[in-house]
Amino acid sequence: MAIDADLATRMVAWRHDLHAHPELAFHETRTADLVARELAACGFAVHRGLGRTGVVGTLSRGAGPTIGLRADMDALPITEETGLPYASRNPGVAHSCGHDGHVAMLLGAARSLAAMGDLAGTVHVIFQPAEECEGGGRAMIADGLFRLFPCDSIWGLHNWPGLPLGTFATRPGPIMASLDTFDIVVSGSGSHAAMPERGIDTLVVTADIVLALQTIVSRRLSPHDPAVVSVTQIHGGDAYNVIPASAIIRGTVRCLGATVRTRVATLIREIAEGTAAAHGATAALTYHDGYPATVNAAAAVPVAREAAGRAPGVSLCPEDLPPSMASEDFAYMLESCPGAYAWLGADGPAAGKPLHHPGYNFNDDVLPLGAGYWIALTQNLLRAGR
Repeated sequence: MAIDADLATRMVAWRHDLHAHPELAFHETRTADLVARELAACGFAVHRGLGRTGVVGTLSRGAGPTIGLRADMDALPITEETGLPYASRNPGVAHSCGHDGHVAMLLGAARSLAAMGDLAGTVHVIFQPAEECEGGGRAMIADGLFRLFPCDSIWGLHNWPGLPLGTFATRPGPIMASLDTFDIVVSGSGSHAAMPERGIDTLVVTADIVLALQTIVSRRLSPHDPAVVSVTQIHGGDAYNVIPASAIIRGTVRCLGATVRTRVATLIREIAEGTAAAHGATAALTYHDGYPATVNAAAAVPVAREAAGRAPGVSLCPEDLPPSMASEDFAYMLESCPGAYAWLGADGPAAGKPLHHPGYNFNDDVLPLGAGYWIALTQNLLRAGR
C-alpha cells in the first residue's frame, strides 16, 4: 500500500518535532506523550508506563494471529552538529541514530492500519524506551510485555546508512552481535618517574595488557567465530613525574555466538592476570554481561522479505549480507518471541553521515518506505481468511 501525501507530510512533521526534542533513555516522556496521543486519535487502545516510559498501542480485529511491531524512541548523549532548522533544542542530546524516524514510521503505519477493514487478528505497536545501552527492551519484558500483550511473532526495523535508499536487508540467525563491557584495574607500586626501579609501573603493565588483548581475535579464536575486542579507555596518573600505583582499562566485546562470548570473557581474565603477574603486578577484571546477540528466527526471515517485496519503493538485498558487529536490545524480545529484525537502507541525497555521528540526520525519504513495510507485513500476517 502506497502512503498518501497527507500521511507522508504528517510523518515528516512528527519526525522533525521529535528530532528537535530528543530525550535520553527512560526519560522519553514528551515522546511517549506524542505517541500515545496519536495512537489514541486513530483508535488504538493505549497502555503507558511499560518499561517506565514505554507505550503499547493495540488494534484488535477479531480472531487471528497476534503480532508485535517495535520502534525505539530514545536519543543519544551527543551534541548535534547538523545546523538544521529543527536541530535538537536539548543541549547535549540528539537523535543521531534515527529513532525519531523509527517512531514516525510506526505511527504512520498505525494510522493506516487503523483505517483498514480487511485485517483479522491483533497488532501491538510497541514503542520502546532506552535502546541505547540501557536495556529498555529487557525492562519492558520484565514489566510483563509478552504477558500483557502476548504475540505470536515480533518484528523490528532500523534505518541503515551504508545501504542504498529503500534497500531491505535481513538474514536468518545472528544479525547483530552481543555487547559486553569490561573494566580491568591494574595495581602495582607507585614511584618517582625518575626512579622507576623502586616501583612497579602500572602503565607499562597496562600497555602490555592492551597489546595482548589484541591476540584474542587474531590468535585465540577460530576465524569462523567472529568477535571484536576493543579497548576504549585507559586511565592512570595525574602528574608528569609520578608513576601511578594503579590504572584502569575499559572496553567492549562483541560476539555472534554464546560459546565464543564465554570464551572471550575467560581469555580476557587469563591475559590480564597473567600479563600483570609477569611484571609483579595484579589485575582485577570486572566483566559486565550486556545485550545478547540479535538472532532472527529462520522461518520469520522469508516472511519479512515477502512483505518488503510488496512495499512500494523497497527493494530486496541479497540474503547473504553479513551480520553487523554492532548491538541492539531488540535481542531480548527475540529471545522471548520468534520474529525478525531488519535494516532499511537510508543512503540518499538527505543522508551521508554514519549512525551515532553528531552530524547524522535521518533521511525523511525513508519514512514512507518503512511505513509501507510495516503495513505490508501486517497485511500478510493478519490477512482475513489467510
